[in-house]
Amino acid sequence: MSADTPALPDGFIVGASTAAHQIEGGNTASDWWAYEQAHPDRLQPSGSACDSFHRWPEDMDLLAAAGLQAYRFSIEWSRIEPVNGEFSDEAVEHYRRMVVGARERGLEPIVTLHHFTNPAWFVDGGGWLHSDATRRFVSYLERIAPVLDAGVERVITINEPNMVAIMHRVLAGDAHLDNGLGGGLPLPHEGVRDALIRVHQGAREFLHTRHRGLRVGWSVANQAVQFVDGGEERASAYREAIEDVWLRAAAEDDHIGVQAYTRTVFGPEGKVEPEAHVARTTTGWEYYPAALEEAIRHTADVIPGVPMLVTENGISTRDDSQRIAYTRDALQGLGRCLEEGIDVRGYLHWSLLDNFEWGNWEPTFGLIAVDRETFARTPKPSLAWLGALAADRRL
Repeated sequence: MSADTPALPDGFIVGASTAAHQIEGGNTASDWWAYEQAHPDRLQPSGSACDSFHRWPEDMDLLAAAGLQAYRFSIEWSRIEPVNGEFSDEAVEHYRRMVVGARERGLEPIVTLHHFTNPAWFVDGGGWLHSDATRRFVSYLERIAPVLDAGVERVITINEPNMVAIMHRVLAGDAHLDNGLGGGLPLPHEGVRDALIRVHQGAREFLHTRHRGLRVGWSVANQAVQFVDGGEERASAYREAIEDVWLRAAAEDDHIGVQAYTRTVFGPEGKVEPEAHVARTTTGWEYYPAALEEAIRHTADVIPGVPMLVTENGISTRDDSQRIAYTRDALQGLGRCLEEGIDVRGYLHWSLLDNFEWGNWEPTFGLIAVDRETFARTPKPSLAWLGALAADRRL
């Protein structure tokens, strides 16, 4: 790498992310497992996923051997509390060992406390709209104290709460999925939005009291919203509902997780689709690595002074050279932000593994391929490339 490329600040971490339900397998007490079984006509099952519940040491070995410095993974609430009020010491010990294992390998464990999945009993009992939702979540946090005390310095309370509130509408079959703006995602359920903000802030207060020095925040699915002539009003309304209200809720957090993949563009009639010649990823999203820089800058504008972690950024592609090109361009944008003094503390690529993408095995976001039958891991060139960048300390 050229010596004139931006140097990473001291303490800046480079790593990769995963989510429990997407890689562990056998997550039978969760609402997503139940949903998969109920809809085999339109959802592929997670099944054994990547078998990372048992193979996590191998995953961490590969991450560390490549030269990366951090691993973001999630704790599965439904394993900790499979039945309301009944907690599994074995599951707590499992995740404690993961934290210790990360530290032993020189990796910082960045732990997500909720990554989309809930215990089935929690959803059946009212979920986030239950009047006791905050207490129920904090009760779970009380039980995982040994995990956090084993060497965790940074946590994400809730991954993409804006998407959680949208999924509530979708999974409930809400008739109001049309956002009225001419395209884009459905608007988040307002009751769930307000509840998640309360739960997050209650969790932050509890964690700060129970775990002195622990840095707490949540992550938002950034949309890199743009507009062409006549689309400003629609774009503004969309960004407020999908993104900005969630960012402002993090104004008192220790950090904010930035998660960006592509952009959303509005015109006078609604969402503007990319032209036919524009490259797309295998998920159908526009190939747009500049989304990360735009998400960082917008987050800094909305909540100035809150440190950022890029907790997800990546591309679903079967061409690993395209993954490297996308990531290189995204990181160059991040580097421009660092040079201008924007406080970004790290970059975590999505994802470490090709994994279960919520009802679909086709997307391939991973730095490591996983054989669906044998679970054999095969590192891709992108893993070594990102590890070399981390070791070189330059973008």
